[in-house]
Amino acid sequence: MGKGNTEKKTKRKYIPGLAQLKFELEYDWTASEAKKLFTKTKSSLALDSIKFEDSIAGMKSMPPSSVDLIIADPPFGIDFTGKGSQYNRKRALVEDGYVEISKDYTTFTKNWIGCLSHIMKEKASAYIISGWTNLNAVLSAIESSELKLINHIIWKYQFGVFTKRKFVSSHYHILFVVKEDNYFFNKYEYYPEDVWEIPRTYHPGMKKNGTKLPEALVSRCIQFSSKPGDIIFDPFMGNATTAVCAKGLYRHYFGFELNLNMEEIHQSNLDKIALGAFYHPLKEFLPTQEKLLEKYPHLKKHIE
Repeated sequence: MGKGNTEKKTKRKYIPGLAQLKFELEYDWTASEAKKLFTKTKSSLALDSIKFEDSIAGMKSMPPSSVDLIIADPPFGIDFTGKGSQYNRKRALVEDGYVEISKDYTTFTKNWIGCLSHIMKEKASAYIISGWTNLNAVLSAIESSELKLINHIIWKYQFGVFTKRKFVSSHYHILFVVKEDNYFFNKYEYYPEDVWEIPRTYHPGMKKNGTKLPEALVSRCIQFSSKPGDIIFDPFMGNATTAVCAKGLYRHYFGFELNLNMEEIHQSNLDKIALGAFYHPLKEFLPTQEKLLEKYPHLKKHIE
């Protein structure tokens, strides 16, 4: 019997913080590299545009394998307008024309999610945002589609609508799904958890659609799951937050929106953002060596 079979393998001692200290990004780009990739993108889609038409019909007319990432925040299916007194906002600042789903929400959800695989590139992924009311419809639609659920993320925000006889809802669900197992994922944090605490943002005096996602949340999805120059698709553009974040991060955008009243708001929001305005190399999101040594002083002897 060989020596290797008689000796027990030595278990590596766990050293707090050491793996994080040695963590390296697989993908990163300088601002100039990101801009160069952006300018090289070619597509048969009308890049950096929003079409005012039904998203299901629109997706069926899109070329196959045409987008790199999908961010979808569909209608709630709860007779929502965003103008209710419980939301503590001025009704005049909520644009008219929000289109809610009045028919079978389960069928609607199955139909639009069923369109995603066709337009996704091989390494593409999608983030689907849902409240708890119709979460079962979303999960069922994913299950019956050609997509694979990778993570069920919880987005925790800082407040909810006041209640008397139940707990206050202060979170949304984000379903991270992919087309193939070799999907692109740029892990730019050492330990990215599936609970995201991101505050809702306020824009006093700004007119908007019934609801608006924080740019920090949309940007997080974009940076984990796409490269500069990639095409980010949103079937329910709403306030054009996905488009704004894509432009600010040197990505292209394309999507659909039914509410024609939002056209001027879209253009106004996009005009305020310069190309690449949000972009920073991902290494800037990592803790510095100094910060890690401050937290883990014992790591000093492991630095070459």
